Amino acid sequence: MDHSQHTPPPHHETPAPQRFGALSSVRDIMSTVGLLLLAPIAAIVFTAFVFQFYRVDGPSMQETLHNNDRLIVYKLPKTIAHLTKNLYIPKRGDIIVFTRHEDEGDGQPQDRQLIKRVIGLPGDRVIVKDNKVTVINTEHPDGYNPDAGTKHERSTIPTTGNLDITIPSGEVFV
Repeated sequence: MDHSQHTPPPHHETPAPQRFGALSSVRDIMSTVGLLLLAPIAAIVFTAFVFQFYRVDGPSMQETLHNNDRLIVYKLPKTIAHLTKNLYIPKRGDIIVFTRHEDEGDGQPQDRQLIKRVIGLPGDRVIVKDNKVTVINTEHPDGYNPDAGTKHERSTIPTTGNLDITIPSGEVFV
């Protein structure tokens, strides 16, 4: 046997996929343009109806939130309630973001977004007296402290003022 001549085995090439010229290039360009147009629209829709980003400004929610904390608020339940023309009432203990209309004294009202925790629901009676908050409702006819048993119970920030209010329908107390 002569080993000096070695013939390599036949090589079978797989044909490369064929592109269809200009038509394929147009499709590639259109899909890229479509993606570039849809991405910002999707971001706007998500921030308008599903999630929104906030930064905490101030110490009023300490021990739960601290100044300059960043939040992502999930607002889809409120969006669905709005679209179905139902009233959205958050649950007790939920942290919510709402707009407060303030007069800065210069005759120009200013809107501020506040972040607070819900402690009173429609129909609850909320009493603030002697630096204590008491919520009276059908579950607690003798009243209870919504902070009892939580890290808020030993808050260093006193609850000032005197208030005795029954929360109206469609509103919450924060």
